[in-house]
Amino acid sequence: DAMRVRGQDSPILVRPHPEKDGVYQIAFGHRRAKAARLLGRPVRAVVKALSDRDHVIAQGQENSARADLSFLERATFAGELESRGFDRETIMSALSVDKTTLSKMLSVVNRIPKAVRTAIGPALAIGRDRWHELATRFDEPANEDRAVEFLARDRIKTRSPEERFNLVGGHLARIDAPARTAKPAPAAWERKDGAVRASIKANGRQYTIALKAAEAAAFGAYITQNLDRLYEAYRAEKKQKSGD
Repeated sequence: DAMRVRGQDSPILVRPHPEKDGVYQIAFGHRRAKAARLLGRPVRAVVKALSDRDHVIAQGQENSARADLSFLERATFAGELESRGFDRETIMSALSVDKTTLSKMLSVVNRIPKAVRTAIGPALAIGRDRWHELATRFDEPANEDRAVEFLARDRIKTRSPEERFNLVGGHLARIDAPARTAKPAPAAWERKDGAVRASIKANGRQYTIALKAAEAAAFGAYITQNLDRLYEAYRAEKKQKSGD
């Protein structure tokens, strides 16, 4: 409406297409260009040669300046840039964020399946910490199918993005709760021949094993060197038990 009444106050920024003569890519001013297109008017633009890096930084800074852009939308843009091979310094510049925030953004888009994020929607009122908390739910592989099925229910699809976020988070929390509290850790373990003993402490997200044996240091080092293999075996067995 403002453009219809006053015209275009400021030009957009474009760059020549790197592969097509006479074609331009918008770096800054996407909404002004869309408004001009809807009004059937040509759009005023500044043409500037930009590298791919400068182009995505300009796009990201335009998006970051929007007050109505949600954390998920910004995180999705960060994920797209990463998938296109841009380094983290470029992505941080494009979004005007620090390393910690970018890490949480990429954690969210890499851990929460795209189908789940799309079904929830932008959820403007949901901040980074709550999205990051939801992302941890998907360390359990079976939760992807559970979340997609839940979000596809008619009574859920009609809710707002914020409500869908809260509902699916609560749904997965109820499913995960029994598994997280089912088995208290044993206080101690001892090999039948008495060669190795271990005292065990478990407290929420911490699990500590203290070994006592003549070869405690060597055995502990062996466990440490094989943690990747042990963890993969644990995940594979857990996935098989879940029926995935």
